[in-house]
Amino acid sequence: MALLTELPLDVARQLGREHGLEVTRIEPLAAGSVNSNFLFETPGGRYFARLYEEQGSAGAERELALLEGLSRAGVPVARPLARTQGAGVSVWAGKPFAIFPWIDGEILCQGRVKEEHCRAVGEALARMHLADFDAARLGAGRFNPGDMLARLERVEREAERPELLPDVRRIRELFERYDRQRDPTLPRGVVHGDLFRDNVLWASPKVLALLDFESAFHGPLAYDLAVTIEAWCYADSFRPELVRAMAEGYASQRRFLPAELSSFTVEAALGCLRFATSRITDFSLRAPPGTPPQRDYRRFLSRLAAIESGALEPALAALGA
Repeated sequence: MALLTELPLDVARQLGREHGLEVTRIEPLAAGSVNSNFLFETPGGRYFARLYEEQGSAGAERELALLEGLSRAGVPVARPLARTQGAGVSVWAGKPFAIFPWIDGEILCQGRVKEEHCRAVGEALARMHLADFDAARLGAGRFNPGDMLARLERVEREAERPELLPDVRRIRELFERYDRQRDPTLPRGVVHGDLFRDNVLWASPKVLALLDFESAFHGPLAYDLAVTIEAWCYADSFRPELVRAMAEGYASQRRFLPAELSSFTVEAALGCLRFATSRITDFSLRAPPGTPPQRDYRRFLSRLAAIESGALEPALAALGA
């Protein structure tokens, strides 16, 4: 549970009034791993409230502007409530604060993911990529290859966990190699970058909302689809029928260019290496020696090996149809 900052009821009431709400009760939520999240109850219904623990006000404002723009474009997202008292975002304890409608939906476990779900996620992702939003204002994000390489170099330099160093060096070398192969001319736009199963709410088989755009950035659209396939279509191995279904769903809304098809393996490899890196720095380094980390970076190295062996061929066939 990522309750990093306590939120007293009197403060919640004040923050609620800044958004036109009368808060009667709050409840901390065991949702997410970065921010402090809360359920707000009001006479008119429930709301989701968030204290941003890592982003400053400028970053939070960019995310809220993105959600507003995507909502107007018909993309299924949780549209933030506007402040009724002044511009910008509210702040508590020096941290940005936002309120969203409460959406009653479910999150799918991997065992429940079917082709219809992957097709629907692919369609929603493509609609997001087609939305008219000035993505350049999002910047390169905090998980770009340069930042990830800096993390890996720091792990090597500090050598706090020697047993990790062989994999850290290997990941760094692969990151550098694939980053050099990247095509800078690929179509770019809004990249969610983290559309895993816990970031999609369902009234199955309908997507109710895409969640958690905190890490959204301006980047190659092919990268975003590759990461989403890696997140949804892999259990102990890639499931070709799920890979194809997601690619078909995406292609029903937006067709890949030839350059995107030829670069898809490179973008998919970079996605695997990004998540392998963050799982090392955010989980493996924080786990006590001898204790398995909550999230194992080696699962993304397994994905990478499968991709290099051609596991994304069904996606390429569907995207190029």
